[in-house]
Formats: sequence, structure tokens, C-alpha cells
Amino acid sequence: GKHLGFAWGPGDILLFETLYKASGTWSGCAFIHEVRKDEDIYSPILRKLFNESHHIFVGLQTIREDLPSKNKKPQFVSISKNYRSVIRACMEELQQVAVSTKDAQVAMQYGNQVSILLAIELIWNLCEVLFIDAAPAGSLLLHLLDWVRLHKADVDEKARDVLQSESPAEHHDYWDVPGGNQTLTEFDVKWRHWHEEIICKILVGDEDTLLAHKDLLSTWYHFLVTRLLFCHPTVKPTELHYYAQSCLTMFLDSRSVPEPLDSILLAAFEFDIHQVIKDCSIALNNWWFVAHLTDLLDHCKLLQSHNLHFGSNLREFLLLEYASGLFTHHSLWQLAVDYFDNCPEFGRVYLELQIERVPLDTERKALKVLRICEQRQMSEQVRSICKVMAMRALRNNRLGSALSWSIRAKDAAFATLISERFLQDYCARGTFSDLDLIDNLGPAMLLSDRLTFLGKYREFHKLYGEKRFGEAAKLLLSLMTAKIAPRSFWMTLLTDALPLLEQKEVGRYNVLRIVFHPINNIDEDLELTKVELLRLALARNLAMAIVKEGTVET
Repeated sequence: GKHLGFAWGPGDILLFETLYKASGTWSGCAFIHEVRKDEDIYSPILRKLFNESHHIFVGLQTIREDLPSKNKKPQFVSISKNYRSVIRACMEELQQVAVSTKDAQVAMQYGNQVSILLAIELIWNLCEVLFIDAAPAGSLLLHLLDWVRLHKADVDEKARDVLQSESPAEHHDYWDVPGGNQTLTEFDVKWRHWHEEIICKILVGDEDTLLAHKDLLSTWYHFLVTRLLFCHPTVKPTELHYYAQSCLTMFLDSRSVPEPLDSILLAAFEFDIHQVIKDCSIALNNWWFVAHLTDLLDHCKLLQSHNLHFGSNLREFLLLEYASGLFTHHSLWQLAVDYFDNCPEFGRVYLELQIERVPLDTERKALKVLRICEQRQMSEQVRSICKVMAMRALRNNRLGSALSWSIRAKDAAFATLISERFLQDYCARGTFSDLDLIDNLGPAMLLSDRLTFLGKYREFHKLYGEKRFGEAAKLLLSLMTAKIAPRSFWMTLLTDALPLLEQKEVGRYNVLRIVFHPINNIDEDLELTKVELLRLALARNLAMAIVKEGTVET
């Protein structure tokens, strides 16, 4: 009677046990389990793999399409080797940590990752030989020998250890390199038999002899290359699939089932690129390998005929999946942007959707996200980010930051609201906060009338502070006549005008003929005493202005 409840997330799933009843009610347990889709992105060592391969990927996209194929092929082979060197570097670091750690669980976890990277590098190297380098008959076998030697180096290492020891004949691996546990006399007899019969049969390509000694080889593909070396040294690429299939059948026990790695390698020997990618997508635990290999093969023009039913081609689909996984990580999301940029069909849409999910934990991170959006003319996302940051700053009473974000968002309504808050704070405290921002608004002050008034009113105070009273008076007059001042601020403006009336360089009549109009329209709820005092002061100064300006000097 128990059921499983779940909630999908961009990079994980939340699972919980429920007890659903026929009545429609349900109860749950006390635990919620987080199931991550791509655990590898949280490994500090594997993050190096993602970072380094990102640089290689970006470089690959810059190779010009119009270059002749013969000129591009060496570049593609070099890029493939670069990818493999990154894999090997991570593999070696993981191996060192696995050996050095005292935590058995951590050692097992890193050991598993090493095994996965070994398989990835094995597959990639084979694809490089068969598809990217596309070696012809003759040189093909030399490439395959290098491939199997690179991945089955244990025999070479054992032989090297034996030969470098003080007493090679007494070394515990001595008999593994030529044979099993036996006395010196037994070995001498068997060595002669090997030299006279077995080695000759091997050299002449006797397949039964090779098969009888398959225990010396640890895998079927090691056996395949050995068989080709002695029996079919001039094998053609088109013939590989036949020998690969027969070696797999001969090597495996009749009751054994091929492992996923066996099926992938067999598909590669059959030159079935799409099957290789499909099987790897199913078998591997992340999209890194299939996304980057497919991208490289696509640049080699090996995937052009394969499109998916839902619109995007295989390369773009895999890159989108890989990049979407990166976007769930707190720092790797920045790498994903370049992958989306190089997906011409759906990359822009994915980026717009994913970038809105990036948590804007700090202002620095918000600026990073904003710069990405601005560089790509993503105006809607720019406005959204700026509004979120402006609202957050306003809630924290950081008016300067809030105003700056609202200006970047070109949000006139929000800029008006914040400007009102600045003016209210001024009325309450008698000073402005964030003077550097207000003093350097420039053309941004034209975003809204209230912001314009805020900027100009601050300019009036600067002129007054610098004792440029004539300019200050003119600016104050323009603010009154432009009717952009809020009614609640009129009393403050009129109060600011009074000291100017006492200054010699300011024409009193010019000031007074303006201020009498708004004083008659001041809200009734203002203190009557202030209004009456203001009327008295203005009347006295008006009389003095009329007398003085009406007197003709002789």
C-alpha cells in the first residue's frame, strides 16, 4: 500500500515514501531523499576534467569550416589527443587519492571513477584510431598495437620489473611473463617446446595455437590485435568487424554475456558510430564523454546524416544535456554558457531558461550573470535580474544599490519609488545618502520625473554649498516651474528658497513671482504655522524687491 512521491528539479529528484489512500488523502514518512542525476560534477578532481575540456571544446569551435579536410585532420587528431591527456591526468590524480586515503568508502568511490575513466579513454582512443585518424590498411594494425599496448601495459610493466630486479629468475612474476609455476628444468623443457613448436605456430599465424594460449591475454580485444598481428597484418578497416565479432565469441565462455564495454567496442569495430554513442549514453554516468566525442566527430563530418525526430541534431542534443547538468553546479554553470552558445538551434532558448535559475547569492555573482545576459542582448533576463537585486537591496534599506539596479533595469516605476525614498530620508534627516551615485547619475536621471527631480535637487544643494547662489536660484526656479516636484516636497523647496532671497546676486522678484503660486496650493494638512510664517517672510521680501527694483539709480 505504499507509494513513491517525487518532485523533479533541474539537476536532481526529491523522493519520499507516501501512503496514498482511496479517499484522496495521503501521509508521508519523515525522510526526503535527494537523488542526483550527475554526481560527478561534485567531485573536486573531476571538476578539473570539466574545466580543462571546456577550453579544448572552445578551441575546437574556432576551426574554420572552409579549410580543406586534409588541413583539418591533423588538428582534429591533436584535439582528440588533448582530450585524452586530460582524461589520463584526472585518472592518475584519482588513483593517487584512492591509494593514499585511509577511508575505505572514499577509496572505493575513487577506484570506481578510475575504472570509468579507463573505459572512457579506451573507447575514445579506439574511436580516434578508427574514425578521426582513419588509418588505412597496413598502418591500421600499427595504430591498434599502440592502442592495446597503452591500455594493457601490465605485461610490459611486469617484464620491466622482472628484468630490473637483482635476481630476475627468483622474481615472483618471472614465470608469469613466460609461464606458470615450475622448476628451472621444467621451464627449460617447456621453453624448448615453445621455441621449437608453439612460437613457430604463432609466427605463422596458427589460430588454434593462439586460441589455446588466450589465457595469457586478459581481454578479447587484446586477443583480437594479437590475432591480427600474426594472422592478418594487412587487415582493412572494413574487415575489422568480422574478426572482432569472432574473437569476442571465441574468447568469451558460451555462458558469458558481453559487458557494456564489450558491446561498445564491438560497435566501434563495426564502424557504427551512432551505436557507440547510444550505448555510451546508456552505460556511462554522465554526458561529458558522449557530448565531447560527438562534437568532435561532427566537426569531422561523420554525423551529418543523423538528425533526431524532435528537431535538434545529435550533437546539439547531447551538448544541451551536458550543459544543463553543469548549470546545476554553483560554479561550473559558467562553463555551460559557451556550450549553449555553440548550439545554434536551441542553445539560446536553453540559456534563457537556465540562467534565470542561477541563484543570485551575492552581488558579484549577479554582476557575472548580468554581464553574460548583456553580452547576448538578453534584455528580458537583464531586467529580471536587476529587478530581483533592486528589490533585495531595497528590503535591506540599501537605497543606493537599489537605485543603481533599477537604473540598469530601465525600470521607471521602481526608480520613481526609490527616488521617493531618497527624498523622504532627506526630509527626515536633512542629508542625502549615497551622494556619489546621485552626483553621477548623468543621462540616467531622465528615466523618470522623480529621478530627474532627485538629481537636480541634489545639484541645487551642491551649487548652494559652493555659494553659487545665482545658479542655485535659477535651478530651483526651473524645478518649481517644470512641475516635477512632488506636492509633498513643495514646502521643503519654498523653505530652501528663503535664504536665497537674502543674497545680493539673486533677483528677489524673480524668485518671489514663482514661489507665490505653489504656496497657494500647499496641502491643507501641513502645519498652518509654517505656512503663515512662510507667507509673512515672502510678503516682506516681495515688498523689498518691488521697492529696490523700482528705484532708478541716478
